[in-house]
Amino acid sequence: MSTLTNRVAAPVRTRRRGSLTHPSRVGLALVAPAALFVTVFVFVPLVVAIYISLTNFPLIGPYHFIGLENYRLALTDPVFGRSILYTLLYTAIVTGPILVLGYVLAVMVRGNRRGSTLLRTFFFLPHVVGLTTLSFLMLLEAQPNSGAVNIVLRALGVTDGTTAWLVNGPLATALICVLVVWGVSGLTMVLLMSGMQGIPREIYESAEMDGASWWQAERRITIPMLRRTITLSLIISVIGSFLAFTQFYILTQGGPGSDTTTVVMAIYRRAFVDLQIGAATAMSLILVVITAVVTAVQFWLLREKD
Repeated sequence: MSTLTNRVAAPVRTRRRGSLTHPSRVGLALVAPAALFVTVFVFVPLVVAIYISLTNFPLIGPYHFIGLENYRLALTDPVFGRSILYTLLYTAIVTGPILVLGYVLAVMVRGNRRGSTLLRTFFFLPHVVGLTTLSFLMLLEAQPNSGAVNIVLRALGVTDGTTAWLVNGPLATALICVLVVWGVSGLTMVLLMSGMQGIPREIYESAEMDGASWWQAERRITIPMLRRTITLSLIISVIGSFLAFTQFYILTQGGPGSDTTTVVMAIYRRAFVDLQIGAATAMSLILVVITAVVTAVQFWLLREKD
């Protein structure tokens, strides 16, 4: 009886060692490159950044350990505080329009109607061109008297055509927000369109047979089933807004004064204008914490409820 038991138990132990729930050395070897990549390019730089933030590290010259002094100075710096508030304001302004415009564009091109492929390309083209190129174009087109923006607004009777958009804080912010919404909505369109195309057509047909209107189908079917995609789009938009730098540097360089200075631009100035790398690193880590908190709040607010 004991011999029979041993013969039966031996294959069971063999299968357990090779099961999917007990990874072998092959699985560890496959994971090792990714783990090494994350360690070298994420954890090690993060540890180095934390150390630098605790010193008075200059761009050139010796340095010494100063503890949390950089964090104290950053949190009491009025320019850095204003840049955080301005970045939050900018994020609040552009996030909603990017999502709404991206959704509208996705609805327009989600089907296989004639010309939908051309429209997708046309709507996504600004994102392909990039904010750097678009910002340089806007720098030319926003010039008083000669720029296309003033020429069009003068033809519509809105302004006299001499508005200096980039030397006024609120006007520059409005212009940059319009530029960003136009340039980034294409990415949101692609994400939402992909999610829409994954919804089974039979669900819409059943709703139509029950007498549901187009808006009812969108509100009761499309939007709930796109919850994860919408969450992803919002998180990408918010993080991108928190890291905004290119368009502000090209168009206003943070001016006039510091009226359009974002957090990243304040960090840039502290590092490469004031040559205070330690202080700039501390500001960067504060930005990382703020971004992480905002992202976590988004996840919590947009979580799927049972």
